[in-house]
Amino acid sequence: MVNDDTKGPTMSTNPEIGHSITTGDIVTNYHDVGTGTPLLLLHGSGPGVSAWANWRLVIDQLQDRYRIIAPDLAGFGYSEVPDGIEYTRERWLTQIVDLLDALELDTVDVVGNSFGGSMALALTIDHPQRVRRQILMGSVGVPFKITDGLDEVWGYTPDVAKMGELMRNTFAYNADMITDDMVQLRYEASKRPGSREAYESMFPAPRQRWVDAMSHDFADIRGIEQPTLMVHGRDDKVIPLSTSLTLHDLIVDSRMHVFGRCGHWTKIEHTDAFCRVVDDFLSA
Repeated sequence: MVNDDTKGPTMSTNPEIGHSITTGDIVTNYHDVGTGTPLLLLHGSGPGVSAWANWRLVIDQLQDRYRIIAPDLAGFGYSEVPDGIEYTRERWLTQIVDLLDALELDTVDVVGNSFGGSMALALTIDHPQRVRRQILMGSVGVPFKITDGLDEVWGYTPDVAKMGELMRNTFAYNADMITDDMVQLRYEASKRPGSREAYESMFPAPRQRWVDAMSHDFADIRGIEQPTLMVHGRDDKVIPLSTSLTLHDLIVDSRMHVFGRCGHWTKIEHTDAFCRVVDDFLSA
């Protein structure tokens, strides 16, 4: 039995904490705001990430037109996991499907960011009836030689200087947009007890194997019939542009939007334009 453990707005003063819902043996922290067509947002795998940290600017712009569901996947943010959990694509997919079932959402549109893009693909491939349209942003999901940027991101251990370097020199194209306060907040999140241990257990070296583990068979990707939009930053140092080009080639009903002067954080570096692209695609 899956029950929503919170009704109405959360009383927490921490904006990263939304609602709490039991999904199998995971208690999922998720945000559920707005009205309209359900839009599932799946975050990336950077250190200290949460659904709110990843999607807050997008939520603010799109909540007037969509019912936005943004969960913390197991091991990230404020979702609670059982002791000894093994973090795998299958485990995260089960959590996502359990969440949709708990919220009685038969079909959603889905946006997946980076690691979350692989999870969006997993949902579309394994449960095609649950997805109407999908958007893959700087997405993992096909094989590529791991970049130095991704190796540094997955190999991060809490250090405020390293966090600043990652945010300014690896994730973003324009380092000037990253303030010291932003770095400090993300650093504090990355070293929160429980979160740090989970992150350090997910992607141990050698890390090429985790790129491969999050990749899907080309035959399965070719079988996707849902309209799909790839969005990518031309200057992405974490996930190469070639991954989106490969997905565009494989998926029959696909299109692609590439942002220049943009790193891995399309939804942060070009929020307004990104939201327009998303809205145009979903409402077509």
